[in-house]
Amino acid sequence: MNATTQNELHHLSNTHLDALEEETIFILREVAAAFERPTLLFSGGKDSLVMLKCAEKAFGAGRIPYPLLMIDTGHNFKEVTDFRDSRAKELGAELIVRSVEDSMKKGTVRLAHPGESRNVHQSVTLLEAIEEFRFDALIGGARRDEEKARAKERIFSHRDSFGQWQPKAQRPELWTLFNHKLQPDEHFRVFPISNWTELDVWQYIARENIALPSIYYTHKREVVDRRGLLVPVTELTPPKEGEEVVIRDVRFRTVGDITCTCPVESTAATPEQIVIETLAADVSERGATRMDDKTSEASMEKRKKDGYF
Repeated sequence: MNATTQNELHHLSNTHLDALEEETIFILREVAAAFERPTLLFSGGKDSLVMLKCAEKAFGAGRIPYPLLMIDTGHNFKEVTDFRDSRAKELGAELIVRSVEDSMKKGTVRLAHPGESRNVHQSVTLLEAIEEFRFDALIGGARRDEEKARAKERIFSHRDSFGQWQPKAQRPELWTLFNHKLQPDEHFRVFPISNWTELDVWQYIARENIALPSIYYTHKREVVDRRGLLVPVTELTPPKEGEEVVIRDVRFRTVGDITCTCPVESTAATPEQIVIETLAADVSERGATRMDDKTSEASMEKRKKDGYF
């Protein structure tokens, strides 16, 4: 790290992280107290790992009172799923994995063509898991700064009996008082790190020395430039005719399905260096890395209404 970077970090306060952590721990405990069958969505990504760290502080290692749930598209980065499994085992937490491929076998998910992204179809598999385990609260790591539709949502976000989100029928949350009342077959999606930003997350990762999958840090990867995004070259995302494959130093700001998640150019190898990069970023992480959010301005909101997280 050069002298400029060290100087910037020296003047960057992280005292607000204590308040954010306290709020997250309060919400995690509130869910444990208010619901009968909650679960924590755990992908192995940075946001869910921050949330898991707060859960450790809330309840103690090996004592998290709800299972971890992962909806796997079958097209996730192996570095992330391997890390997910090892972290759950390390914590002694119950890990439930349900796959979009299983929904495809049952016929509840049908792809328009073999190369279609499975990301949007996670909604079906998620709703099937909710019905299977009768979950009444699902805790997730979504943040308000990620995307416009997520900025509209409450911390305790009500879902009707069809798993749908109604933006105009949200409940008020005054003075951190949450309305937990549910009708049969309804549930809540709960977002304990709603008030965190991408910068907060990376500052917290640096402060708490939280281990992450390796692809969050700089590495060399074959990519093609497509509509302003660096698309990773894989079996699932091969280059199109006329595209030039180049090797770049990249990292992932967010991780998800391989078919719609792109890295950004970066040489940042530590959380501290990523903090500096994040300070200079003028595009949100989803805007800079997610192909599925580029289809329309309302694409995320439509998916959320259909049951997406």
